[in-house]
Amino acid sequence: MTTEWSPSSWQSRPAAQLVDYPDQAELERALAKLGQLPPIVTSWEVQKLKRQLAGAGRGEWFLLQGGDCSERFADCRSEIIDAQLKILLAMSLVLVHGGRRRVVRVGRIAGQYAKPRSQPVETRDGTTLPVYRGDLVNRAEFTAEARTPDASRLLEGYFRSAATINFIRSLLAGGFADVHHPEVWDLSWVDHADKPEEYRKIIEDLGESVGFLETVVGRRLDELASVDFFTSHEGLHLGYEQALSEIPPLRTAWYNLGTHFPWIGDRTRDIDGAHVEFFRGIANPIGLKIGPEADPAELVELARILNPANEPGRLTVIHRLGAGRVEALLPPLVAGVRDAGLEVTWCCDPMHANTFVAPNGYKTRRFDHILAEVDAAFDVHDGSGTVLGGLHVELTGDEVTEVIGGVDGPSVGDLGRAYATDIDPRLNYCQSLQLAFHVAKRLRASRG
Repeated sequence: MTTEWSPSSWQSRPAAQLVDYPDQAELERALAKLGQLPPIVTSWEVQKLKRQLAGAGRGEWFLLQGGDCSERFADCRSEIIDAQLKILLAMSLVLVHGGRRRVVRVGRIAGQYAKPRSQPVETRDGTTLPVYRGDLVNRAEFTAEARTPDASRLLEGYFRSAATINFIRSLLAGGFADVHHPEVWDLSWVDHADKPEEYRKIIEDLGESVGFLETVVGRRLDELASVDFFTSHEGLHLGYEQALSEIPPLRTAWYNLGTHFPWIGDRTRDIDGAHVEFFRGIANPIGLKIGPEADPAELVELARILNPANEPGRLTVIHRLGAGRVEALLPPLVAGVRDAGLEVTWCCDPMHANTFVAPNGYKTRRFDHILAEVDAAFDVHDGSGTVLGGLHVELTGDEVTEVIGGVDGPSVGDLGRAYATDIDPRLNYCQSLQLAFHVAKRLRASRG
């Protein structure tokens, strides 16, 4: 791979998941307008996140990355953003207290508007149309007008991303994350758990711990009401990502300032491809999704290309292998990276390789499969002398019925009751908290 890089050098490489716009002139106009708009995030925030991710790689922090499979423009509303932030903060507090680690809080939010698809077209009742690629590209309705890629949606995606992160910042600045009030959580589901007293004891301990600390220092710890929160999305649409990249004042490197933490998907991680070429040149911490087809030698080469300075916190490898396959597939990947002396932060995505279609036609996942993949990932890393530094999940703060199981969770027959996703099934509020409690236990055990 050439050492020469520019924000546009990716354009000379083969690009997977490329969008075919009918009006290229309109696309160029939209991208030019994007390039003149102010950044959504700052390079200072990006560098802070990189330091925290480096800590996650050492086992000092734990990355919690979660949110919608694909955001929708229509969901850029205060109550939906509020619910997403609430569940991520609640999960992080469980992990801090139960896992005894600081938590890096990253939302799949404020820009997760584009999605990769396995096929470029979709056929229904003899009619074939372009596939829905997320609101950044087209609309979900099955009509020719809706499915035609529309470049003006790139600008709308920018403004809705900016509005979302602005609202999140306002919430956090106003004390939304105040840990003095864990009793406001909805814990009605714990009455149906095997050991409900364990869950309630953790919440009680949280309040007592805060009270004890404030008694010792002799004052109310107002800083406990605020936390760092970062955004992330899959950097799929490279024209959009390039338009939001710049060399900020007082910096010498290019930053993608459309998000703090972009990632490369499993479908677009070709070593000689456009996405790897673009990502290798930006200074952000970046994620790399790897699925069951990943090869250890390929992963080592990708890590060297994407993190040539071997910088801690620069590269997070997010493995998504599937329950029942982690024990066979993950050890050689971990060993290859470890033995090559490469700095990465390891993260488990227990969602994407555990998807199936239920007999009633709904795409879903089983909660016990999600827990099984998490457990297997902890086991492999513990046995390999490496650190599982994070969790990447698709979730929502709403009580949807998209994933089967969990305490008081939906069955196959319940899927249609509150199935709201356009693409991938998500954990609901209760399932998300259950997962956090489970991961907290594993974190404490992995510390010895």
